[in-house]
Amino acid sequence: MRKRTRAREYALQILYQIDIRKEPSEKLISEFMEAEDAEPEVKDFAEALIRGAVMNIKKIDEAISKYASNWKLNRMAVIDRNVLRLAAYELLFCEDIPPKVSINEAVDLAKKFGDMESGKFVNGILDRIKREAVDGILDRINKEKVVNGVRSKKDKEAINSIRDKKDKEAINGKAS
Repeated sequence: MRKRTRAREYALQILYQIDIRKEPSEKLISEFMEAEDAEPEVKDFAEALIRGAVMNIKKIDEAISKYASNWKLNRMAVIDRNVLRLAAYELLFCEDIPPKVSINEAVDLAKKFGDMESGKFVNGILDRIKREAVDGILDRINKEKVVNGVRSKKDKEAINSIRDKKDKEAINGKAS
């Protein structure tokens, strides 16, 4: 199993515990990581994902709620909710991880730990978040005012960064 895939599994398991047990995240991270015999980079990536998701939980839950039509967050299966939180954190806050990778990994987690429909459910919501929240960034940049026919340096850098990332993803295939 790939290191980042294993780290995502750890992150999901800890987010699940945080959600169910309602105990401090640092305590649960510490307990879980002490019990696991994993490589330091696996633990480091898992901890970064957990801390990032916990720190941004309000924004993440708002995004999930916005795109989960007819579903209240508290009515979702605990596994599905936490797979969505983990992947939404990656989509919205981790620019170094291609969105396609985040979604594919989340769907795999949902299929492995959730029920028969979890993969489809998670994929549908994450695809909407990606299309409207992540891909929308490029659309907004392109629609911004162009002063005297020239984009600002910041706009050019943002457009080039997004294009470079998409080019690298296309060249390298599935990264992370």
